[in-house]
Amino acid sequence: MSSFADISNGIPRPKLVHTIDMEEKQSLEKVMLHARRSFVTNKTKHYDFRKKQLKSLLKFFEDENDELCRSVYKDLKKPTSEWTVHEFAQVTGEVRKMLSNLRTWMSGDVVPKDIVNFFDDVKIVPEPYGVVLVMGTWNFPVFSLFMPLIGAIAAGNCVVIKPSEHAPATARAIASLLPKYIDSECYPVYLGGVEETSELLKQKFDYIFFTGSPSIGKLVHQAASQNLTPVTLELGGKSPVYIDNTANLKLAAKRIMWGKTQNCGQICVAPDYVLCSKEVQDKFLKYAQAALHQFYGDNVRENGDFGRIINQHHFHRLTGLLRDQKVAIGGPSDPKDHFVHPTIVTDVHPDDAIMQEEIFGPILPIVTVESYEEAINFINQREKPLALYVFTGCKKVKKAFLRETSSGAVLINDVLMHSVADGLPFGGVGNSGIGAYHGKHTFDTFSHKKAVMERGTSMLIDKIDSIRYPPYNNTKTKLLKTVFRINRTLPVKYVPHLIMFSLGVAVTCGAYYLNKYIQNEVD
Repeated sequence: MSSFADISNGIPRPKLVHTIDMEEKQSLEKVMLHARRSFVTNKTKHYDFRKKQLKSLLKFFEDENDELCRSVYKDLKKPTSEWTVHEFAQVTGEVRKMLSNLRTWMSGDVVPKDIVNFFDDVKIVPEPYGVVLVMGTWNFPVFSLFMPLIGAIAAGNCVVIKPSEHAPATARAIASLLPKYIDSECYPVYLGGVEETSELLKQKFDYIFFTGSPSIGKLVHQAASQNLTPVTLELGGKSPVYIDNTANLKLAAKRIMWGKTQNCGQICVAPDYVLCSKEVQDKFLKYAQAALHQFYGDNVRENGDFGRIINQHHFHRLTGLLRDQKVAIGGPSDPKDHFVHPTIVTDVHPDDAIMQEEIFGPILPIVTVESYEEAINFINQREKPLALYVFTGCKKVKKAFLRETSSGAVLINDVLMHSVADGLPFGGVGNSGIGAYHGKHTFDTFSHKKAVMERGTSMLIDKIDSIRYPPYNNTKTKLLKTVFRINRTLPVKYVPHLIMFSLGVAVTCGAYYLNKYIQNEVD
């Protein structure tokens, strides 16, 4: 089995948060023991406890907003506006959503009845899995960790919280501040790097939620399989953009370059590459250059609205991808500052290194195609992406991409915005992930859907049930076949009418024979 340390691509790995000594390693066992003991007390299952923890979590975000913002800036040079919109507003909004719907979601769902269980109470009751592991990633070190955590708490689980070691300032801030607000035995924060993460994954969890790259996601999935632990894997991949000549190219360029430069391109659903004709490419480049100037002026590096690459490891990976590429826009970089200028490259061949891995930075390659059919074939020959972006004004093209491609999501005439749409699940398919979350979908992800049926005990029900008990005969068998055949063909909404009709017939027949009996007695 591979380890986390094996995945380095020949580039020196960044320094980890810290090295845990033997005494600290032993605390992992204590963390698991306390979390497991806390869960079996059932306190996390109570509505009042969940509500209290969620309210405390909201207070944590509001009270520690400045400190978290500073920590994220230290790790990523993320502008305050991006912190506020991408992370703070998202997590606080998610907590409020959980608080508003918690009691309703906890109550479960009533299942529509059919003829066979018409007299029964049938429902689905959500129950927490138990002790779950949530592993965040570095590009959104607060959002990626707390969005699933919020749903896991709402669903009644105990959670071991693992921040990314590649955003060390944020990880330390979370570890030191969060225990002041929420129950630290139910929701412990565990720090560490590659070795500590490997040890963590050897523990038996009831559910694992991981956000990160497909390569690491495979290792998490492999580790989880040792205990048959269910997982949600929020991964990534190369999210393509198709543009045709019916699109509003000026608006398309503005939106695409906005999506490519947010968080310095370090977003799992960032547009990864463009598919378009040579004619569209030439127009797109002109509009893309204008958009970048509108965003950042003449000097992108000195503009405080543009972030930085997380570390030297990823800086060298990105600049390596530009080797031997034709740069149409951008290109400058600075290893000391981890600065990579927003860059567009053209004349890209499908076999180039830049097309073999998720870019995860402000670099946008363009591959020319002659038609939307060729673009669809290009996309379908590769792993299924987390997102697919289509810029077109043609209904035929929209329908073709929806019908003939598979991806975690499709967004037409914009990028990224589907990830903040209330009610939409966020997740991948195939190599881009397993499962989905956000809002109610997160609550459902961390809840086992338990089937519950309560049967009546009246004499009438027992009489009806008698046909299922031995001794069997042809009459019972035929009757059972009839019941199940009707059960599949007759809508349950007609059952009350059928019962009332049957009762009416029975009463009428009974009245007729009773009247006849009385007349015979009188005669």
